[in-house]
Amino acid sequence: MKRFAFLVGAVVLLFGVAILAKQQTTFTPRVKAATAEQELLKLEQEWANADVKADVAFLDKILADEWVMTDADGVFSTKAESLAMLKSGDSKVSSEVPSEMKARVYGDAAVVTGIATEKETFKGKDTSGTYRFTDTWIKKAGRWQCVATHASKVAGK
Repeated sequence: MKRFAFLVGAVVLLFGVAILAKQQTTFTPRVKAATAEQELLKLEQEWANADVKADVAFLDKILADEWVMTDADGVFSTKAESLAMLKSGDSKVSSEVPSEMKARVYGDAAVVTGIATEKETFKGKDTSGTYRFTDTWIKKAGRWQCVATHASKVAGK
């Protein structure tokens, strides 16, 4: 009888450990994804702040060397071109407010979508407006970098 009770106890313990292990493996990736999502949303907010401050050093760090942007007019710009415009003062952002942002993480890749309301001039021309954007991020050497951006003007705004 003692042997049977011991065997039942061992089986219950074994199943309990297996269930906990299964919960741990299914829970951990979601926690990591949630943490990455928060990190990306923070980076997006810092990016908006850097645009206003013309913080080229910060932008140089978060934009991958191969980063490209397609703007609302379909104009394609590289990282070097965009940073040069910011440095020269051709592009001046006086305010940028991101909203409705959502991050989706796929391992070492992620997509952030949202809306940005901007007050901006480009070569003296007012380009202010509300834009829907999509940023594609990858994790390189342990840190997130944006590799592509697309922005479309929200009609009527």
